[in-house]
Amino acid sequence: MLDRVTGMEVFAKVATLGSLSGAARALGMSQTMATKHVGALEERLGVKLLHRTTRKITLSEAGRRYLESVERVLSELAEADAIATAERVEVTGTLRVNAPVSFGLREIVPRLTEFSRQHPGLTVDLGLSDRAVDLVEEGWDVAVRIGKIEDESLIARKLAPCRLLVAASPAYLKKRGTPVKVTDLAAHDCLGYTLSTSIGANRWQFGADGSISVPVTGSLHANNGDALVAAALAGHGIVYQPTFLVGDDVRAGRLITLTLDHPPIELPGVFAIYASNRRPPAKVRAFIDFLVGTLGPEPHWDRDLFRQ
Repeated sequence: MLDRVTGMEVFAKVATLGSLSGAARALGMSQTMATKHVGALEERLGVKLLHRTTRKITLSEAGRRYLESVERVLSELAEADAIATAERVEVTGTLRVNAPVSFGLREIVPRLTEFSRQHPGLTVDLGLSDRAVDLVEEGWDVAVRIGKIEDESLIARKLAPCRLLVAASPAYLKKRGTPVKVTDLAAHDCLGYTLSTSIGANRWQFGADGSISVPVTGSLHANNGDALVAAALAGHGIVYQPTFLVGDDVRAGRLITLTLDHPPIELPGVFAIYASNRRPPAKVRAFIDFLVGTLGPEPHWDRDLFRQ
């Protein structure tokens, strides 16, 4: 009976190289033996993992799904061996990361070059989405999320604080006046973020615990914070958004922070989350440690915004 783990190694190498002969050479075995290993995997699973032609080998749909699991298993096996022998764990394979659109583009993507330089054997598969993804069902290794983490099946590690500001352009304030109380917002064009209940389209919450709730209206709602900030810069209305979105514009004077009679709500922060059903592999730990080290408790986006 052929070894199951070796079969997985052969399959993963074929998927990487696109060639049975190349995989065989890389693993130090004959092409005949490599073919037997893949055939044994397909027979055991009852599905075709590879499409073979005279010119190339490609993964079937089942093969693509299986490869994700195989890479994870092989990575964990390598890590277990390294731990047992007290060796450094090499971070390799594919890391599937999901992050909010605006935060991902602004804070994650610019850091990936340095992360990849530190871990050249790792490929990052980045997905940007503001919806609450299912890590296990959708196959994400780790996700970055902002705010309270409700799902108790997930482990969360705080990466950085996330503070909010209420702001508007000088042109808007000159035309419409400057609100000084949260109740004054009812007379203004408030640009609501539709994916939030606390700073949404119809109601904004204030106070550290969110206990002050005021109704708001506005002529523009959006499911993306950058869109709302762009509208505010154009004089469309008032935004209530995180400092990582509005900080640069406030420092440059393009937006003016509004000081109201109640402070903005306090969000729990920016978190990295992963499934708690197993020990996180080395690639997940490396990525989270990297973000903690480069973001930290005093992130650059808060610079000069909260001086006493």
